[in-house]
Amino acid sequence: MDFFSLLILFIFIASTLQPLLQARYQGMRRARQIAAIEKERGSRVITMIHRQETRWFFSVPVSRMIDLEDAQQIIPAIKETPADTPIDLILHTPGGMVLAAMQIARAINAHPAKVTVHVPVYAMSGGTLIALAADEIAMDTFSVLGPIDPQLAGLPAASFVEVKAEKPIAEINDLTLVLASMGEKALKQVKAGALELLADKMPQERARPLVDKLAGGQWTHDYALTAKEAQDLGLTIKTSIPLSILELMQLYPQPVRQQPSIEFLPRGPSGNQAAWFKGCTGN
Repeated sequence: MDFFSLLILFIFIASTLQPLLQARYQGMRRARQIAAIEKERGSRVITMIHRQETRWFFSVPVSRMIDLEDAQQIIPAIKETPADTPIDLILHTPGGMVLAAMQIARAINAHPAKVTVHVPVYAMSGGTLIALAADEIAMDTFSVLGPIDPQLAGLPAASFVEVKAEKPIAEINDLTLVLASMGEKALKQVKAGALELLADKMPQERARPLVDKLAGGQWTHDYALTAKEAQDLGLTIKTSIPLSILELMQLYPQPVRQQPSIEFLPRGPSGNQAAWFKGCTGN
């Protein structure tokens, strides 16, 4: 092969390996930062970062949301954390499946030691539902939570229920009636789940109005609930996030390739920590 051909081959190999090497390097940096936070706070750090709001794949927009795969990864991480070890859960998510969010929230609620949910930017919908399970929610100056009202076919369940209540049955088509029936069930289920998560954190007479506001469709689903508003509703909010956690967030750049959304440092039976996680291998 002549020099030009070798140069083209070298460039091709380098361009192929570069994203893999960069992902491994970023993964190692995140592992070191997670280990530093754990040492600083004496806790187990788990992240759920859906930092993929505007990623494109073959010209099709792709977004990550809370799903069963997240629950499948994060629940064992919570369960294997020693009962006397606090957990710092770092959330950055637009929300997702209620089923998966409730599974994660119940696992958090069952952990005996203190659980703090950190919201550096936003934890909407299912993310807020998960946050309700925490002993403390830490928010940055401009970070937000959101309503937990269930959605049907991309529309608020509460709106279908309102239509059924306000219009004569004869003037409502069958599909809307079916959606209204589903909406009533969805609202009841989400409210019951939220009350379950808040049962050991506040009395029912305080929890019920809070849940009615969060789940009842009083806001649009993307309403930005500030720390002050969340405090006024009765949630336990701390309006500061450790600098080390904010620095960790900088290590999650907008990706061009798929990366895991759940990361933690595994703990074996011996308690030995290894600075390893799935993002390092890509598996």
